[in-house]
Amino acid sequence: MAKELDFLTKRSEDYSRWYNELVVKADLAEQSDVRGCMIIKPYGYAIWEKMQRILDDMFKETGVQNAYFPLLIPKSFLSKEAEHVEGFAKECAVVTHYRLKTNDTHDGVVVDPAARLEEELIIRPTSETIIWNTFRNWIHSYRDLPVLCNQWCNVMRWEMRTRLFLRTSEFLWQEGHTAHATREEAEARARQMLGVYADFAENYMAVPVIRGVKSETERFAGALDTYTIEAMMQDGKALQSGTSHFLGQNFGKAFDVTFMDEQNERQYAWATSWGVSTRLMGALIMTHSDDNGLVLPPALAPIQVVIVPIYKNQEQLARVDAAVAPIVEELKRKGISVKYDNADNKRPGFKFADYELKGVPVRLVLGARDLDNGTVEVMRRDTLEKETRQLEGIAAEVETLLADIQRNIFEKARAYRDSRIYECDNYEEFKQRVKNGGFFLCPWDGTAETEARIKEETQATIRCVPFGMKQTPGTDMVSGRPSVARVIIARSY
Repeated sequence: MAKELDFLTKRSEDYSRWYNELVVKADLAEQSDVRGCMIIKPYGYAIWEKMQRILDDMFKETGVQNAYFPLLIPKSFLSKEAEHVEGFAKECAVVTHYRLKTNDTHDGVVVDPAARLEEELIIRPTSETIIWNTFRNWIHSYRDLPVLCNQWCNVMRWEMRTRLFLRTSEFLWQEGHTAHATREEAEARARQMLGVYADFAENYMAVPVIRGVKSETERFAGALDTYTIEAMMQDGKALQSGTSHFLGQNFGKAFDVTFMDEQNERQYAWATSWGVSTRLMGALIMTHSDDNGLVLPPALAPIQVVIVPIYKNQEQLARVDAAVAPIVEELKRKGISVKYDNADNKRPGFKFADYELKGVPVRLVLGARDLDNGTVEVMRRDTLEKETRQLEGIAAEVETLLADIQRNIFEKARAYRDSRIYECDNYEEFKQRVKNGGFFLCPWDGTAETEARIKEETQATIRCVPFGMKQTPGTDMVSGRPSVARVIIARSY
């Protein structure tokens, strides 16, 4: 039925163009008139809202509370942690004035030169500095710890090359910030939150991920360790899909956040931060979708079931309306989001194609003949398979089908990912094969020099030192020195 709508470019022809077209045609987002920024449309935002709601509950289960901190950060705050400011300096947008005035010809406005700020303000690229400046007022004793905060907000990082959801100058995210009495507690929290992200990615997004720790070069600015989940897209590229940082005492020292411990000795607080963003929308699209449009996991689909009536006249429509009403109510009681589309301004074929494009997991089609036979046509979006089922008991069957779709798309993505993880010890072979995508498990000597050479010569980066993968001894394929670990290397978004 895709012929009812404008065709999408096929993934095999131009994967990047396919993605860009799909985001727009599926009504997820569009470009803004503000350079590098995007407008998230209601259907796209509905998916993000589901992500927020689920993640928010998962955070709170671990003891985290939500708070909110200012958008604007005094420039001096960013100067207090040298590595942090160096990491973000080139991406910062700066507010220098606080007022406009009418121009001399009274047909526009200009910046009022008399309204220059005494100290410039930075639109937050991330909030460690302003939050740790605040923590200094909250933390005095070990009894005040841990502090477990999260905020849902927007941030600004001035990007030169942007792509909807994957990389925009302004984006939405959550950023968690915690303070602890001991190193062990902070490290455990950083790993715990990585586990929350991995659980969400696999069990709700149906996206298989590899957990690991970043190399020193790839760490978050100001962190001692950055833990990551890495997902593989259908073109074989990696997408960093969530990070959790162990910040040590760097921010505690920079902002003088100290507390009296149980021995009545003064200590600096230990820190973590962790975040995921609307980049997860990109991961969701690129992991599952096909040449007909989105394929959404039922757990995150704004509409999990759509029901489309087939009728020739108002009498037949009235019969279908009456039959559908109790089905809709039963599905809603089961917590399933359902839409009955009996609008008469679009043909059924158009509706089929539109809901297919938007990735609705299950479609039910019901007409007068079906009512006479006590049947309904059921289509599942993940496989595009259609079959006729008995109308009686269809709500329970749909509930089972949704669970099966959720499992199936995860297993499909995992099988694809696993089939494209390669162990490789030969650099010349690696340079040829990495062009076609995939995750390469390679021996690394642990040096930044080797890492930089790989990136310069292949555009691939060390994604992580993976947890739970075999670490057979080896020789670095670039330098010939003994390896310290096998790492995942891939081209990435």
